[in-house]
Amino acid sequence: MQAGVEEPDVPAEDARDVMLLLFHESSGMVSALGSGGTAPVKMQVFDNAGNEVPIDEADPPVRTAVRVLLAEVHGDSEAARAHIEIALASAAPEEMDTLMVQALRWTMRLSDECRTRGLPVADWITAALD
Repeated sequence: MQAGVEEPDVPAEDARDVMLLLFHESSGMVSALGSGGTAPVKMQVFDNAGNEVPIDEADPPVRTAVRVLLAEVHGDSEAARAHIEIALASAAPEEMDTLMVQALRWTMRLSDECRTRGLPVADWITAALD
């Protein structure tokens, strides 16, 4: 993502584990930002025109991404895994690409915000983004 690669090169058999790792790390950063931070973490979903939309009106991969992240934030890793498994079983390849890219984007943005606020970020994320 940092290099501008539009199509992540993650083998399908590894996609589940990569997404679970990214969403897990993102959830930890959301929790850190929300605990006593100066500004709460707010989830917003936008359509292609840039208008905010309710989660239920978002594209399927975006809905899945939000649900996975929220499950992880609430400590329900099994529900997060179930959402990803459902997507892997039924989503089109381009929807899975969108889900992976969303996980990458959130990981990058959340890590930037955590670093700005002096909050911890996993070493592997910091190394990957520097």
